[in-house]
Amino acid sequence: MVSPVIHIRELSKTYEVTERESGLIASVRSLVHRTREEVRAVDRISFDLAAGEVVGFLGPNGAGKTTTLKMLSGLLYPTAGEVTVLGYVPSKRLGTFLRQITLVMGQRNQLVWDIPALDSFELNRAIYRIPPADYRRTLDELTELLELGPLLRKPVRNLSLGERMKCEIAAALLHRPQVVFLDEPTIGLDVTMQRRIRDFIAEYNRRFGATVLLTSHYMADVEALCRRVVVIHHGRLLFDGDLSALVQQFTAHKTIVVQLQEGRLDLRKYGEVLSFEDGRYTLRVPKAETARITERLLADLPVIDLLVEDPPIEEVIERVFAQEIE
Repeated sequence: MVSPVIHIRELSKTYEVTERESGLIASVRSLVHRTREEVRAVDRISFDLAAGEVVGFLGPNGAGKTTTLKMLSGLLYPTAGEVTVLGYVPSKRLGTFLRQITLVMGQRNQLVWDIPALDSFELNRAIYRIPPADYRRTLDELTELLELGPLLRKPVRNLSLGERMKCEIAAALLHRPQVVFLDEPTIGLDVTMQRRIRDFIAEYNRRFGATVLLTSHYMADVEALCRRVVVIHHGRLLFDGDLSALVQQFTAHKTIVVQLQEGRLDLRKYGEVLSFEDGRYTLRVPKAETARITERLLADLPVIDLLVEDPPIEEVIERVFAQEIE
């Protein structure tokens, strides 16, 4: 049996937080008596990733995603549980381990602000002890895939956010890591740049067989890259499986988009009318009734076009969180 690249069992991370009330008296009291509370950021989660998988790691702000990635990359020590990456215990921070992974955080910089990106790349080459021939070959590939040619010799402070993010990703991948942790890699980027970053991640996975664990609040990232998703909330695991299975499990409705030859009609007897625009109606119907309602629409009305869709993934994720709260 092939061992998983990432193995997590009952992983937990707890912080001790000091609390006090506002005001001078409370400040003085806190000097001699402090109230402490334990906050469990990650609460006994378990899952495995196989070689070459690209998995979406989803949850709202504060769910524990970044904390988990930091434990997987060795930046944080777990409070309890078991975790291995490529057979290594991340918290030991062995050089042989660090040379095979990378962590890209969309809100953190690793490039030196006042020098060209190429100089920061050279620094990474020295840190990871990349042979010069391998470095040049990898840099040429990354430059082609990310279209970095005009950017490499500009000071990082002169790059736009999207240009800087492309260089940040290239810097993180110069040593060709086999495990890639991506924490909001497209945050703040425009739609065009988001698509380019997604295309690059998919191509890197295809070329090098890297295992990728991705967090993102942009569901387009997840839908484009990930067949499997892991969903957590308040540090607890809510779902682990195919994205399509998530939709099937957590929604009881489908969406029918129908375009008619005639003007506006009352379609409420067929389902909940969500919108009408340019002759196109969007209906929400019970999943079990989809086939019957579709047949009725085609029989009763002058239909030009009809499309049956699952609800947007954002709506499904919101439903997952709502059920967990309930």
